[in-house]
Parts: sequence; C-alpha cells; structure tokens
Amino acid sequence: MGTIHIDLFATLDLVAQAPGGPQEDPEGFPFGGWQAPLFDETGGQQVEQGMRGMDALLLGRRTYDIFAGYWPHQGDGVDGGIAALFNSIPKYVASRGNPDLDWAGSTHLGPDLVSSVAALRDRHEHIHVIGSLNLVQTLLHERLFDRLNLWIFPILLGVGKKVFDGGAVPSNLTLLEPPATSGKGAVLLRYGLAEGTPTTGDMSREGRGVTE
Repeated sequence: MGTIHIDLFATLDLVAQAPGGPQEDPEGFPFGGWQAPLFDETGGQQVEQGMRGMDALLLGRRTYDIFAGYWPHQGDGVDGGIAALFNSIPKYVASRGNPDLDWAGSTHLGPDLVSSVAALRDRHEHIHVIGSLNLVQTLLHERLFDRLNLWIFPILLGVGKKVFDGGAVPSNLTLLEPPATSGKGAVLLRYGLAEGTPTTGDMSREGRGVTE
C-alpha cells in the first residue's frame, strides 16, 4: 500500500497561507511570499530529499492551478530537477469544479474524494500533497495520510489560514527522525501517523497518572 505525504511550510503560529508569493492566495492576507526571505540552500536540499521516490502529486484546485502555470516552463531553471519530476509523474486534482487539465498527466478526482484518494494508495508508492490547505483539512479529518512533513519558519504573522484550521481530529503521531534545522532558523519535523488517539494523565500524581 502506498504512502500519502503531506508537505507544508508554516510559521511559528502555524500560518501556511501563500508562503511562496503574493498571488498564491491573497484573500485577506497581506503577507504572501513570507517564506521567500527565509528559504535557503539547506531548505532546498531538504525538499529535494523528501521528494525522492515520489510517483504522484495530489493537489487542491488552487495549488494545482499555480503549479500548472509554473512548473511546465521551468525545465531550464534553477529548479529544473523538481520541474522534471513534477512534469513526468501523474497529478491528481481534488476540486468540486471542473479544472483545466492542460498539464500533462493530470486527472480530476471524482466527487467521492475520500474513496478516490484512498484508491491512489493502490496505484502509487509515494503520493505527495503540497500546500493545498483546504484539501489537507479533509485528509486530516479523515486520517487519510501517513506522513506529515512540516517546515516551521521563525516568524509570527497573527493572520492567515493555518495548518490545523478545523480539520484535525485527535490523533497520535510519531517523530520519524530528529528535527533538522536550516541556517535561517527553519525546523523540519517529519511525523508519521500512529495508531490510537491521545490519552491523558495527571502531572500531580505518581507516574503522572498515565495508564500503560
């Protein structure tokens, strides 16, 4: 069975809206492109390493439209390696509308999103969801993901759409590797979805009141 990876860039207050540029998602948000001054070579290497083995992209409509307008034209640019990967693998679009599918290898998922996404695990080994905050909320709510790769950048914005903006349900996660840092203060956290739901205890009791 394939693995669904959620890849997100977020601030310390977990804002993940429009990290790459002002036109990504400008609605009510004055900080589009907040990631650009904080992204360095180390971050780029982390992104590329995380994409090794990727054989499918799963995107929300807005992110798909941005990617489709950008990546097909970047073959000779500094991101040529990523462009070659994105342009060669299947792309799946989660949308209630009818997206333009001019980007080669693109497929519009059916109205039953949960079943359609689950079926992708039978067709691919490593499916990556990049950005696509509305789609991410659905995947979190349905626990329909296997790994959460979260880059946290050292700024606070106080406004904007957040990573866990109403979609998450109680879930256990496991840290898959030690946190990795970049020279500009970003921290990469790679988590895997674990079994069960969070338990509680009492810090004032012996053994913290936790039942094994």
